[in-house]
Amino acid sequence: MPTDSAPSPVALIVGAGDGNGAAIARRFADEGYVSCVTRRDASKLDALVSQIRSEGGHAVACSCDARKEADVEALVERIESEIGPVEVLVFNIGANVPSSILEETARKYFKIWEMAAFAGFLSAREVSRRMVDRGRGTILFTGATASLRGAPGFAAFAGAKAAPRALAQSMARELGPQNIHVAHIVIDGPVDTGFIRQNMPELYAERMPRDGVLQPAHIAENYWRIHCQPRDAWTFEMDLRPYMETW
Repeated sequence: MPTDSAPSPVALIVGAGDGNGAAIARRFADEGYVSCVTRRDASKLDALVSQIRSEGGHAVACSCDARKEADVEALVERIESEIGPVEVLVFNIGANVPSSILEETARKYFKIWEMAAFAGFLSAREVSRRMVDRGRGTILFTGATASLRGAPGFAAFAGAKAAPRALAQSMARELGPQNIHVAHIVIDGPVDTGFIRQNMPELYAERMPRDGVLQPAHIAENYWRIHCQPRDAWTFEMDLRPYMETW
């Protein structure tokens, strides 16, 4: 961890999975940020934290159930008091669990909403309160194709992902004049992760040699660039998709 009298800025990545979340954490660590990465089971972050530290960066793994208000409040308070100011929040929880509407259960629908929508509200609210006091900050929501339109078999996921987009719009309009940059990034296409390689091997094999699969490092680069934008030319929404994607 940094030992200077002035604490290093923090990039808080809520939902630091092995793909996009990990790449975003590495990208901000490359720029001198302390990447605070969260999952419900923090032990799953050990490899990522070790990698960032081995490359000279700073990272901290935090256990947090982002669906629980008390957990999120405690997480943000701990980071702000013990590590440094949260300059960037990336809300990156996915929750893509397809099911026919005829077979969807109330329990699973609610859980998906909790993970992808309610947790985003809790995280963004707690961080924005600190950012407003300082007069600066960036809040980035990871969206998906389902943020824009619902597909057959994805009713729960589409409803849950549409909610953070609307939340981000509202926050951007309210907090932009207070120098808080809020943006929503639509990831529209397959991402090069273990899930895609294992569950869609034919699609992966056909697309990967043709640059038809999104690379997490390239996604992360765009998150960094949005954070660096001057406020006279802020992006609210960015779509990232392979050139061959139908849209």
